[in-house]
Amino acid sequence: MFHKVETEFHGRPLSIETGRLAKQADGAALASYGETVVLATAVATQEPREGVDFLPLTVDYQEKTFAAGKIPGGFFKREGRPSEKEILTSRLIDRPIRPLFPDGFFCETQVIATVLSADRDNDPDVVAMIAASAALHLSSIPYAGPIGAVRVGRIDGEFVINPTILQLEQSDLNLVVAGTRHGLVMVEGGAKCVPEEVILDALFEAQAALQTIIQLQEDLQGAAGKPKRPLPAASPVVDARLTARVAEVARPLVLAALEHAEKQKRAAAMEEAKRLTLASLAEEFPGLEKAIADAVEEIHRSEVRNMIVRERRRVDGRGLKDLRDIACEVEVLPRTHGSALFTRGETQALVTATLGTASDEQRIDALLGEQYKKFMLHYNFPPFSVGEVKFLRGPSRRDVGHGALAERALLPVLPREEEFPYTIRVVSEILESNGSSSMATVCGGSLALMDAGVPVKAAVAGIAMGLIQEGESVCILSDILGDEDHLGDMDFKVAGTAEGVTALQMDIKIANVSRDIMQAALAQAREGRLKILDIMNRTLDRPRQDISVHAPRIVTFRIKPEKIREVIGPGGKVIRAIVEETGTKIDIEDDGTVVVASSDAESMRRAVDRIQAIAAEVEVGRIYKGRVRRIVDFGAFVEILPGTDGLLHISQIGPGRVRRVSDVLKEGDEVMVKVLEVDKGGKIRLSRKEAMAELSAQQGQTPPRRKEQEAPRES
Repeated sequence: MFHKVETEFHGRPLSIETGRLAKQADGAALASYGETVVLATAVATQEPREGVDFLPLTVDYQEKTFAAGKIPGGFFKREGRPSEKEILTSRLIDRPIRPLFPDGFFCETQVIATVLSADRDNDPDVVAMIAASAALHLSSIPYAGPIGAVRVGRIDGEFVINPTILQLEQSDLNLVVAGTRHGLVMVEGGAKCVPEEVILDALFEAQAALQTIIQLQEDLQGAAGKPKRPLPAASPVVDARLTARVAEVARPLVLAALEHAEKQKRAAAMEEAKRLTLASLAEEFPGLEKAIADAVEEIHRSEVRNMIVRERRRVDGRGLKDLRDIACEVEVLPRTHGSALFTRGETQALVTATLGTASDEQRIDALLGEQYKKFMLHYNFPPFSVGEVKFLRGPSRRDVGHGALAERALLPVLPREEEFPYTIRVVSEILESNGSSSMATVCGGSLALMDAGVPVKAAVAGIAMGLIQEGESVCILSDILGDEDHLGDMDFKVAGTAEGVTALQMDIKIANVSRDIMQAALAQAREGRLKILDIMNRTLDRPRQDISVHAPRIVTFRIKPEKIREVIGPGGKVIRAIVEETGTKIDIEDDGTVVVASSDAESMRRAVDRIQAIAAEVEVGRIYKGRVRRIVDFGAFVEILPGTDGLLHISQIGPGRVRRVSDVLKEGDEVMVKVLEVDKGGKIRLSRKEAMAELSAQQGQTPPRRKEQEAPRES
């Protein structure tokens, strides 16, 4: 049966409906905001997947080009592999809903969000998050939602909920915030060096706005929701005797394993603790190997958390605010334009910066219109970085997400295109990982950009924060390890300059984080970030004065747009010839902007001279060095600019009378001529006589005079 709820939400109509589309899905919701419409469906199998002890959840967000009245670009006229935007939005939907499924729910679950209409004012990503939550909430699938989602901007110091695409261009803040009735669960976004206090206010402004969206879903679920299915039968309840025996055997082994500060030694010791416990209790508890292994893992979790809460000591021996040892190097690779090696504890990123021209820009055929990217950051996470063996394939969703976070962190400090007309690509190769490799990428990327001579406004550093909350005890951890991320209650990444925040990512695993905790976490993150910036600045505290000798030099100038055709030539013949002869790279924009790039100064000068000569305008009164192209009875046609001829009349060839043009000039001669006139039809009249007189006067000489023939006297 069809049901619909709607409200006016920050200046635009927001509605959610069900019962009209995709009725065979477990849950389906059509969310509309303005004229942006997203259909989300949720389906889960009835039986758990065999052999898994995790939630097998898949989230897919897809944009249909018909939604914006477009046909896909390229050879194949149908949607293909997901774009970066689709991957990032899939992650935006996945991260806040995943923690809301109950423990022990192992049924294969799929959420699909499809953009059916895009109005180019409202980004579909937030609408898709709302639709996905509503589909799950309406379904029979166990789910502790709903969640609401909004985007927060700030224009002229005022927060704007769900700013339009155009408003975002004026905003110094762009945060996507998701939360439940009780608190925030996910934050993702960037800012233009905004203070931590503003970020905090923005988060709780969003939390207040979310309540309307959550209530809308509750109203719809009350009218059309399905009863939630019971959880699949759980494993037999482990008796207290097994728990006590596992604790008796495993706890000393686990505590001994936690004494190893090095990740791989600690992991090996934990595996040995598990093996010894299983071997010791196999006969006493036959067939309960998984229950024993799970009990060992629970001891591991509780001991790590107890060590932090009670002793204020972490598994690698640090205090709560302590950073791991940091080492920075630049000029690591000889042929790259910029390179840096950033090592923090057991996390290491090798980051390079490459400078290119306008032709290296990334063209994106996006749903909201064609876009061009002049800055790209690509993150790679090979399996050896964590001591694993896996097939090398294309970038995973995680790789794309981590790269986007680091790119967002560095983008606000880049120079404007007018100041630095290069396309920039940063690549981060993670060589070791135990802790936040995305934040290591931010630090290494900042150093690599400065090493490449990119005039960034400030250095950028990033730090990953964690949270352990046991009852009233709250411990905020700086620079978290992988174990602390896995066993903790919050993963909070903050990147920025000494002035403020440029990027933020937060995932919360508990029901609620108070404003006081968030404020303390942001303050502690700033303290850690400033320490990291201080270490980075000791290695390189400002961009290099010049770019690498291996990077292309770029000269930018303008010609009249109507001259572009002449510079390019028929079929590109002229521009190709200049490129082949000089070895330069040339880009010409529709407005007449010409960009010439080359690592050889002489080649660049020749290319610029050739283009300027072709595009030059004839000036009346100016003297040119021309070449005689054709001789006729009444004068000669002289080429004064490439492709531009003027008429040198026989009367203007010299100071004396010239009977035949061929007596003075022949084809191929170079002559100095002055432009006397350019008529309305574009015809050019030249004078060699006046050019000779003017040049002689400039050199202080008397120009030759014509001998006057005396008339015969009458007798």
